[in-house]
Amino acid sequence: MARQLDQPRADVLIAELAARQHGVVSWQQLLDAGFGRGAIAHRVRSGLLHRVHRGVFCVGYEPVTREARWMAAVLAYGARAALSHTSAFAHWDLRGSADRKIDITVATRNGLVVRDGVRLRRCATITTEELTVHRAIRVTTVARTLLDGAAILTPAGLARTVERAEILGLFDLTAVEHTLDLHPTHPGAARLAAAIDVFREGEITRSELEVRFLGLCDARGLPRPLVNHVVAGEEVDFAWPEQRLLIETDGRKTHLTRPAFERDRAKDAALTVAGYRVVRFTYRQVVHDPGAVGTTLTSLLPQLRSISSIRYSSGSRTKHSSEPPSRTR
Repeated sequence: MARQLDQPRADVLIAELAARQHGVVSWQQLLDAGFGRGAIAHRVRSGLLHRVHRGVFCVGYEPVTREARWMAAVLAYGARAALSHTSAFAHWDLRGSADRKIDITVATRNGLVVRDGVRLRRCATITTEELTVHRAIRVTTVARTLLDGAAILTPAGLARTVERAEILGLFDLTAVEHTLDLHPTHPGAARLAAAIDVFREGEITRSELEVRFLGLCDARGLPRPLVNHVVAGEEVDFAWPEQRLLIETDGRKTHLTRPAFERDRAKDAALTVAGYRVVRFTYRQVVHDPGAVGTTLTSLLPQLRSISSIRYSSGSRTKHSSEPPSRTR
């Protein structure tokens, strides 16, 4: 009678353990929980445990989710193993992946058996602080994942991934810089350092930005806009009221917080309802890509540019001409 009661309780214990691990348990975990080798073998024969890798089982069914497969692969390689590279990107929701191979990094250079469906990477230099647990699965940290990914992604792909990390609130500049300091010779180090330059650069002051933007307009022959002008009850950075065109310039520190994002959108909506066109440039665009900003302004204000050019040319001829004006005969 006691044995009949013990088995259901034991099976409940297995189910509870598996429920915390995407339906997966390891042989070692079962031994640690007090199960004997014979009890484990019996449950394998009876179909309660389905072998995924040597020493790793799904409970009650074959693994059907990618999380179950990821969990099984990590458990198969022990406490020093973690999901990494493409698989880690997918687990952190930084990049999608249709790759059926699972990337596993193990903190060792010793020989390990490559299991079915696993792309094994041995790395003795990875530290325990670069591993974490996310949704029950051991995985490389976001900073380490970005470093590893930088070695296999295109610059554009890496930039999008870093941007995605920031949008999700996962990007930590200090952590990324620390990881770069730990691995200066990593194949992805130079690429990642370049990708995070946008986060390292300090922003110019508002007055400096005004000078640069007005100079940009002068260079394109555009009339200067009104600066910090109030339109429909809202203060805007630059305005051509007659043309109903407004320019806003955004900086990371002051415009990328959630409250600022919401305020900016509400402001844009109110100005649009009032009949104005609102165009936003970033500080970085104004400072580092003035040509593109100028081209956009020129296309938005073609008539103003023509009028301004005529006035400028006329004024130049009048000012610098050494000949007296002709008389009408």
